[in-house]
Amino acid sequence: MYGCQGFSLLQTTLPDFANFTMKNMPFNLGEDCPVFDNLFEFCQIYAGGTLDAARRLNHKSCDIAINWAGGLHHAKKCEASGFCYINDLVLGILELLKYHARVLYIDIDVHHGDGVEEAFYFTDRVMTVSFHKYGDLFFPGTGDIKDIGEREGKYYAINIPLKDGIDDTSFTRLFKTIIAKVVETYLPGAIVLQCGADSLARDRLGCFNLSIEGHAECVKFVKKFNIPLLVTGGGGYTKENVARCWAVETGVLLDTELPNEIPNNDYIEYFAPDYTLKVANLNMDNLNSKTYLSSIKVQVMESLRSIQHAPGVQMQEVPPDFYIPDFDEDELDPDERVDQHTQDKQIHRDDEYYEGDNDNDHDDGAR
Repeated sequence: MYGCQGFSLLQTTLPDFANFTMKNMPFNLGEDCPVFDNLFEFCQIYAGGTLDAARRLNHKSCDIAINWAGGLHHAKKCEASGFCYINDLVLGILELLKYHARVLYIDIDVHHGDGVEEAFYFTDRVMTVSFHKYGDLFFPGTGDIKDIGEREGKYYAINIPLKDGIDDTSFTRLFKTIIAKVVETYLPGAIVLQCGADSLARDRLGCFNLSIEGHAECVKFVKKFNIPLLVTGGGGYTKENVARCWAVETGVLLDTELPNEIPNNDYIEYFAPDYTLKVANLNMDNLNSKTYLSSIKVQVMESLRSIQHAPGVQMQEVPPDFYIPDFDEDELDPDERVDQHTQDKQIHRDDEYYEGDNDNDHDDGAR
């Protein structure tokens, strides 16, 4: 389970683990959220990526925006949780809501998307749909099918709690049935899809039995709706399979089928001995019986029938967009990377004084 294995991993990597935990409790950084060098810069990069993706969708710069570094769905407003420090998904959805009356959030991570659900639990402007492992004290312990939202948000939180070993056939059939009805009922203006790869077979912390093809089939299905789509990463603890999965799903989103043989690259040894993209399922029992999955589908459909019509939103002043760069990013060389520290050094305030070309204290630029 996530809690036991993650806790053991941190105890191994942090010798002074108990002291570390006590020191960080006042900052709401628990035992599963270690502090490391450049943590804030890390948060800026992945959260900023999701915000920029949402902005591009809002301005119709693209139909699909991807941020594989994002998808940290456990973080709360005042608490880091489950290796998640800032909930970029919530920030991205808030940005999308500036232009769209309704946003649909879909989560196929093996863990429940509790942080996103909590953020929008009382509103009908965001519908959250999470497919996840539930029970057996599995982290984060939330996501019961009975959790459907409250107040204006009642029936707008949908949870699909699953058991160990669910396979491609069972998962994709249930996914397509539910998501098709959700889109038909809710009529979202934009969709955010969290593609946590810990729902794959062979994940170190997961317990599902999905192949990469099965996982990618969900992405392909959502893409077919032709609704503005923001795709993020998420969990995934067998790193070579995470890379395989998101490479395949990038191809799906670009309508490009990738060859199964991985070309030679600096990281090729991670994919030994087969050096292929496809990974076979495990021979494990599927504890999700047809009766159990059918009961879940019936309960979800009943909740959706309780929604009379797609909710609207009153006219109101729209908050301004986040800062939009004044340079053409398409003209930049993608192979030339400038780290954040170097970028910060290039920024200067207008009320500061410099010698030489940056001197603002005189008219002719010379002393």
